Amino acid sequence: MGDYNRLTVHRREMLRTSAVAAAATLFVESADAYPKSVNTNSGPSKLKITDLRIANVVKPGPSPCPIIRIDTDQGVYGLGEVRDGASATYALFLKSRLLGEDPLQLDKLFRKIKQFGGHARQGGGVCAVEMALWDIAGKVYNAPVYAMVGGGKFRDKIRIYADTEESKDPKVYAQRMKERKEVMGVTWLKMDLGIEMVADTPGTVTNATNLNQWEMNQLPHLLGTQWEWKFRSPWIIWAISV
Repeated sequence: MGDYNRLTVHRREMLRTSAVAAAATLFVESADAYPKSVNTNSGPSKLKITDLRIANVVKPGPSPCPIIRIDTDQGVYGLGEVRDGASATYALFLKSRLLGEDPLQLDKLFRKIKQFGGHARQGGGVCAVEMALWDIAGKVYNAPVYAMVGGGKFRDKIRIYADTEESKDPKVYAQRMKERKEVMGVTWLKMDLGIEMVADTPGTVTNATNLNQWEMNQLPHLLGTQWEWKFRSPWIIWAISV
């Protein structure tokens, strides 16, 4: 029985020694294969979010535009934009859910806050936070975000369009578009043609009389937020169709 026990212990020691040797070999191989150009100015595994702040930027078009900054304990920060004209509150009420978290755990944090997003501008806070987190990741790993999300560089420049503020005066509208083309150099123009442009013309639009209180105040779409509009103007129908 004693010889059997000694033999068992001997075999266990051999297995333990072999496992340690194999692990050491794998570690050396992994270290050799590790990229040498990784930015080590910060310790990614130790990053923590310490603050979220807002700055309102006044610019042409929908304004002011809230820009968020997410700070970390290592001085690395990220910037994100709350969607045009949306309230900064959409981002600020996410702050308590982000403080102390690792900003590089992007998927974890997005799953944590996405429930507080919504359609259109209601999703501005969640989008701004994700944008800022990717900004931090890009700085920490010294890599462009398009590479980290799985895509390569597709182009060096991209064509943009310019929105045009509404005006009930066609001449004013035309002048604004002309300035965008000749002064700003924009060749792709967008026009907003809303109901309010003709709403003060008698008989153009009317509101329904059979809406209950919830329909008047809670429906998410413009046509049902406060009024359910009925179109009577061929010009409005044409504007929407194009």
